[in-house]
Amino acid sequence: MSDEITKPFNLNMHTARLLMREPFFAALSRRIDKTASTSIPTAGVRVNPHTAQFELLYNPEFMSALKDEHQLGVLMHEFYHIILEHVTGRKPADGLKRIDNIAMDLAINGLPEMKGKLPCEADPGPLMSDGTGMKGVFPGEGPFAHLEAGQSYEWYLAALKDMQQDQEDDEGEGSGEGSGEGDGNGPGSGDPFDGADSFDSHDEFGDGDTTTQDIAKERLKEAVKKAAEEAEKSRNWGSVSHSMRQDILERITTKVDWRKVLRYFVKTSQRAEKRSTPRRLNKRYPRIHPGKRVRRQAKIAISIDQSGSVDDTMLAAFFSELNKLAEIAEFTVVPFDTVVAESKIYTWKKGQNKKTERVMRGGTCFNAPTKYVNNGNFDGHIVLTDLCAPKPIASKCQRMWMTTKANAARPYFQTNERIIAIDA
Repeated sequence: MSDEITKPFNLNMHTARLLMREPFFAALSRRIDKTASTSIPTAGVRVNPHTAQFELLYNPEFMSALKDEHQLGVLMHEFYHIILEHVTGRKPADGLKRIDNIAMDLAINGLPEMKGKLPCEADPGPLMSDGTGMKGVFPGEGPFAHLEAGQSYEWYLAALKDMQQDQEDDEGEGSGEGSGEGDGNGPGSGDPFDGADSFDSHDEFGDGDTTTQDIAKERLKEAVKKAAEEAEKSRNWGSVSHSMRQDILERITTKVDWRKVLRYFVKTSQRAEKRSTPRRLNKRYPRIHPGKRVRRQAKIAISIDQSGSVDDTMLAAFFSELNKLAEIAEFTVVPFDTVVAESKIYTWKKGQNKKTERVMRGGTCFNAPTKYVNNGNFDGHIVLTDLCAPKPIASKCQRMWMTTKANAARPYFQTNERIIAIDA
């Protein structure tokens, strides 16, 4: 092998190459955690169960043994698993795991932008444990010669089920001859997908509880949206095909359920609090000190613009959703116009029907509630407003803007923070 192939894999250097050749994937790559690991033979992606972040796991030895073009292809392949929501999809039944994995890979590897970028029969990668060269699965090749490229994962899954059923029917009709010794075309010939397994790991696809998956999905939408915006602004998507661009743009322009975004915001604002409890054993000092119980809680400030644009219907819908989140967060209501009405600040509790009085009728200044929140001990800041005021100072905690559909479409100022329309 040449020095270029055998040199240690430098992920940062390769990401820089992506930045030059594949701007969309480069932008997405910056928003995905990357971890070198020898516990995985090749590469794979997952949702980290502790952080709810997407994570690329890669074996440096495997990556360093690939040609440059194949290194690029493997990274694109893994990112497509994330983009197409394979990682956050429903976990298949045990009997369908293999064909599910193959269907995912066929859907990706059949894309025009993947042509020539992955190891194949004609140009295999490094040797695998069985002594064969690593290669991907492709529509139109090997056992899948009859399958056309450019179809969806669902389409390939249905086709593979048909192939499997046909094989089972043939085995039932035959007398057993040709069981692995023939040319693979006769009755009872065995595995219809012989040698066509996924080269990357799909073991953790669909793992994690509902909350972790929901948070990951929201983060995915945001990451893909930012990457697509960068590509659109530069008018350079790299090799991403026109049909895939349209699919990606359709995904990020799909109507967002503001209730899910609100729940996601609150959950990602949570911090762990340790409290003493005699009900738990202290492992270090049993019978001397009480144990600790970890409770995840978020302190959220709700700043409500007093200009009149936040109507009662919008407020009712918003506080109705807070009822569902009261177990995991504490909400402090902060009325404001150009200043904060400190005498009217209160802690909102579940089931509370207290109506937010409009005690102020001045202009609007977002610096006032931001300063109040920055000086307090808050984990998150939600602002209900018409957005008709200059851009405020930076927030020390994560901040989200909630407004009407019309104002969300045309905000008064530009910001990278989340702006969500309440469809009440």
